[in-house]
Amino acid sequence: MTPGPATILVVDDEHLIRWSLEQQLRREGYTVLLAETGAEALSRAQAESPDLILLDVRLPDADGLEILERLRAGDPEALVIMITAHGGVQSAVRAMKLGAHDYVIKPFDMEELKLTVRKALETRTLRRDVARFQAELRHGSGLGDIVGLSRAIRDLKALVQRIAQSDATTVLLEGESGTGKDLVARVIHFESARAKHPFLAVNCVALPEHLLESELFGHERGAFTDAKALKKGLFEQTDGGTMYLDEIGDMKMDLQAKLLRLIEEKTFRRVGGMRDLRVDVRIIAATNRDLAKALEAGEFRKDLYYRLKVFPISLAPLREHPEDILPLAKHFIARFNREMRREILDLHPEAQACLTRYAWPGNVRELRNVLERAMILTGGEMLHLEHLPPEVGASPADRPPAPQTSPKALPAAFPMEGVRLEEVERDLVRMALDATEGNQVRAARLLGISRDALRNRMKKFGFLSSS
Repeated sequence: MTPGPATILVVDDEHLIRWSLEQQLRREGYTVLLAETGAEALSRAQAESPDLILLDVRLPDADGLEILERLRAGDPEALVIMITAHGGVQSAVRAMKLGAHDYVIKPFDMEELKLTVRKALETRTLRRDVARFQAELRHGSGLGDIVGLSRAIRDLKALVQRIAQSDATTVLLEGESGTGKDLVARVIHFESARAKHPFLAVNCVALPEHLLESELFGHERGAFTDAKALKKGLFEQTDGGTMYLDEIGDMKMDLQAKLLRLIEEKTFRRVGGMRDLRVDVRIIAATNRDLAKALEAGEFRKDLYYRLKVFPISLAPLREHPEDILPLAKHFIARFNREMRREILDLHPEAQACLTRYAWPGNVRELRNVLERAMILTGGEMLHLEHLPPEVGASPADRPPAPQTSPKALPAAFPMEGVRLEEVERDLVRMALDATEGNQVRAARLLGISRDALRNRMKKFGFLSSS
């Protein structure tokens, strides 16, 4: 369902200004309400709940700032743009302190005013979307959603609870892919005093390197060719909340320096900016890369590593606590029953046995995906062996060999001469790319180097265009 046009209440005692604003805003597609006095403004705001209020500082029956206070007292989310005369900047500053979203100065340029209105309404929509998203995110992000009976899970839950109560602590989550690092990050946030503020997650390899800095820190207008307007970065949008940085081990060194400054000083500059901006954001970083090796290779800053590792949490792979497989399976079945409106009662004993025998190289994420697929396939009230993928349902002797997790070893009969190091390096890069089906991030991890280092070698050996 498409939302209707935004409703704007214009409050000004000058008839010509009210008429002019009404005509211009109606042409933009807005529904416009008019009020001449403060009393009328309060009455209409209460009755109509407008999306935005344009409020003059000077009104015949009251001070506009007093009306602003009363509007905000009645609705703390009220979106108000103040209208002030030239020279009334002091009043505008006071209005901003009282909660006004913005202000315009008479005589105002109508195009600028329409832009200010549009941006204010976009901000309101964004806030509502974030609030709705946060509510959805909170569901399934409590301490009880870390499921398991093992000592590893009990210790993890106790540690997460302590960290959540220590509001300012930076956290580093380490563990294989699929072990639940994103869930732990969400639980820390929603169990903390920051729970009412935003939680944003960013995968550091999901964006091209040249865009990641702009996404995180924002940019000023004209900072680069396509920067046609000021953009607030994700750190600004997360002020007061928690930023979850996944795959932190693949972040470029110059960006690492900027992140370190933000953690230590709580300040940063937008791309192309000259002014320091202050934010209060808790950083939770995650990696499935060995950062100690990255330090040795000079691919990760030592100072950032120790700043992130104030509170390290290591998440064990599922194969190390197999007693949690069935509790997790039943947890996922209950969740999918709600989401799919199904009534699956349980797993057949043979299916349970297969789940507990399987090594789960993809960890909890793989278990979740297997059960989601099984619930889609079954038409009854029980999940049977035939609903499981072949690699999970097969006996250990019948299973295909586990995929290699490192490049092939060099041949036993390694020639004693005539081999150039560059040729060996080229073969290793090619083998890593073949083993990962061209996935550069995974190939870089297999080789123990950064993605940038891998791309440099790919260009050097002709696997990648240098353009």
